Amino acid sequence: MMNATSLPAVSIIGTGLIGQAWAVVFARAGCQTTLWDGNAQAAQAALALVRQQMETLASYGLVDDVPGAMARIQVADSLESAVAGADYVQENLPEVLDIKLDIFARLNAAAPLHAILASSTSGIPASAFTENLSGRERCLVAHPVNPPSLIPVVELSGASWTSAQTLARTRDIMNAVKQKPVTVMKEINGFILNRLQGALLREAFRLVEQGYVSVEDLDTTVSDGLGLRWSFMGPFETIDLNAPAGISDYASRYGPLYQELAKTQVDTAPWPKALIDDITQARRAALPASDLATRRSWRDQRLMALAAHKRQAADDQTETS
Repeated sequence: MMNATSLPAVSIIGTGLIGQAWAVVFARAGCQTTLWDGNAQAAQAALALVRQQMETLASYGLVDDVPGAMARIQVADSLESAVAGADYVQENLPEVLDIKLDIFARLNAAAPLHAILASSTSGIPASAFTENLSGRERCLVAHPVNPPSLIPVVELSGASWTSAQTLARTRDIMNAVKQKPVTVMKEINGFILNRLQGALLREAFRLVEQGYVSVEDLDTTVSDGLGLRWSFMGPFETIDLNAPAGISDYASRYGPLYQELAKTQVDTAPWPKALIDDITQARRAALPASDLATRRSWRDQRLMALAAHKRQAADDQTETS
């Protein structure tokens, strides 16, 4: 069992893309990390894919010691052996409630009593698959942003019965492995990040549908406008700095404008298929489907460069403070 100053022994359940990225996060931070997958071949193949990710990250200064990190990863041949010595378990199986119910029942039975049981689910609340477990107080959602090895935010969302100690310990673990935990103080559909993303997407679709802006220019507004500030500060800090006397001054100046805008932002209808087709056509004109994989690789390289920049900026700030 880990003590207050040690890193946890971690078990990764499910070795797809998210499981692999979690393995990078924990192993590079110094955690002994055990992988298990219901498909034994997939678990073994994941080792090679994790090494590839580590080597690429190392080229950006985001992994200090690839051989050392890989030496901390092992593959277990059974679920029970995978979690036998775990302090923290991160589950990454498909987004199907029955699968979550089954795997958490198995984890609850097999993992040590002190071990935290966390799910990477993007949308299923912890209450839906932990209610009937004897150890339900140690269960929660730890929802990463894909991939967690590059984007550090992790949303921590417990059920009403998840203990405060479980949430606090999970937050400490995430901080220890250089992630950025965000505590969701009560369960809500979509957690925090997807609700914010959904609000922006709904307005983006509406503005394009009603002919106010092109798909390309909408993306430019975010990537070369809002996104530049949002890459290092959130919306509240943004407006705090955008008026001479801070947030209250900003609210006084611009609150009435946003109130008027909000009156036109109440549509809850599904995105129309014709609109989706139009936006798809615009995106395929800018980026053929055959180039999607290459562009995703470019995106990940840009994220690596940004992560390296932000790490260096944080180090510089620490040294000067």
